[in-house]
Amino acid sequence: MRPQAQPEEPGTGASGTGAAGTGAAGTAGAGGAGARPEHVRILLCDDHAVVRAGLLALLGSAPGIEVVGEAGSGEEAVAMASHLRPDVVLMDLQLGPGIDGVEATRRIAPTGVHVLVLTTYDTDADITRAIEAGATGYLLKAERPEELFAAIHAAAQGRTTLSPPVASRVMDRMRGAAGPTLTDRERDILGQLAHGLGNREIARALFISEATVKTHLGRIYAKLGVDTRAGAVAVAKEQRLLP
Repeated sequence: MRPQAQPEEPGTGASGTGAAGTGAAGTAGAGGAGARPEHVRILLCDDHAVVRAGLLALLGSAPGIEVVGEAGSGEEAVAMASHLRPDVVLMDLQLGPGIDGVEATRRIAPTGVHVLVLTTYDTDADITRAIEAGATGYLLKAERPEELFAAIHAAAQGRTTLSPPVASRVMDRMRGAAGPTLTDRERDILGQLAHGLGNREIARALFISEATVKTHLGRIYAKLGVDTRAGAVAVAKEQRLLP
């Protein structure tokens, strides 16, 4: 842990050794077990002054969290993160003119400063872009204060924290990206289809009956969501299912 600097001005945050409560936002260990840092230094980035003021007041009541700076743009956040070296940057995504929160995250993350996205946006595109840019966590502004405090402490340790709706979207995308599960025999038949063979030729090549080929083709069509041989081959190529 870096030595903790004393606040330069009164009223910028609250210091202490208390631990924030455990909440519903999911955390996945990339730093695993271990006590929370006694003191987490935060840089706020939001283009709305009213939002920053509300977060300042909220975080000022949180034990073990100190706000060391405020940024109203992505460019400001990048510069201040380099200068102040906070433990966590609390980053909004939509920041008005200039670079957005995703690009700011992409520039800050490689420096070793953790970025916790705090936003109202939970679309697949926003979540994917932020995570790919290096965000340690993704939290929605609808979360309760205790969830935010816990997420900040988790992010300071490098642990991934996602709001439940965000975690659900990520899991759904992962399941979809995995594609349909085909048996070895179904893959064999799909490979023969891709070579332009008919049912009789496939049966001979694989030493099975035509009836068995037709049965497997029906299952393949159902799994790929198609109803033609050409459609099955097209989807198989797109999803890299061919042997």
